[in-house]
Amino acid sequence: MSDHRFIRTAARAPGRCPRLARLALLTILLATIAQPVLAASSPAPIRPINSAAPASPASPKLTLEIQGADGPKAMGSALKIVILMTVLSLAPAILMLMTSFTRIVIVLGFLRQAIGANQAPANQILIGLAVFLTMVIMAPTFTRINNEAVQPLLTETISQREAFTRAQVPLKEFMLRQVREKDIALFLDLTKTAVPGSPEELPMLVVVPAFVIGELKTAFQMGFVLFMPFLIIDMVVASVLMSMGMMMLPPVLISLPFKILLFVLVDGWFLVVKSLVQAFQ
Repeated sequence: MSDHRFIRTAARAPGRCPRLARLALLTILLATIAQPVLAASSPAPIRPINSAAPASPASPKLTLEIQGADGPKAMGSALKIVILMTVLSLAPAILMLMTSFTRIVIVLGFLRQAIGANQAPANQILIGLAVFLTMVIMAPTFTRINNEAVQPLLTETISQREAFTRAQVPLKEFMLRQVREKDIALFLDLTKTAVPGSPEELPMLVVVPAFVIGELKTAFQMGFVLFMPFLIIDMVVASVLMSMGMMMLPPVLISLPFKILLFVLVDGWFLVVKSLVQAFQ
């Protein structure tokens, strides 16, 4: 039944729900008035300018480009940077295998173990002390390398190959003062290298490993000498404890203060450092 028929029916029925008829009439009237207003105020549909899907934001790109040098001078600067980075990457190996660092750090490690104080001094302190002692010992060698190879290369008075050859000479002389002849002969035989006319003509492939095993032997000899007085203290303390029947008490616990006292009274650090430095001079 439509709205008009509902109104006429309600009007013909006197006494029947007149309020309902008036309410229906008011509702229809309001709907008729509001329809054009709502149609005018409704927003028009937004049409996309481009029917294609929106493009995703571009991600950043990282490119590495190597351009040609403008001249020999620019190429030389690039090669210097490459050589510098190579030397810095090989610096730890050079420090450990071609300087006095190996002997110093091994002797200091043996000294700490002989005293019995496993954590005092700490590894960082021992390595730092070894590095500074190495700088003291190697100062003349490094000065020669700087004066004869590095500075002429920076001023472009010599080529890079010549600078590398000049830098080898002071290091080789330092290592040859510490190396043993049988170690040189061993690596000459292992590398199938002919015996040169003079020690300065020995290749670094022979000198460096011979120097390293010679340093290891010398460091172990010095470590044995350092162990002996502390070992005697351990034996005396163990004998006293056994004679007193105190077998359950660790001898190291009693001997450690006596070993530290002995080392301090004889000024052990001064003697050890002095011996290490003078052994290379």
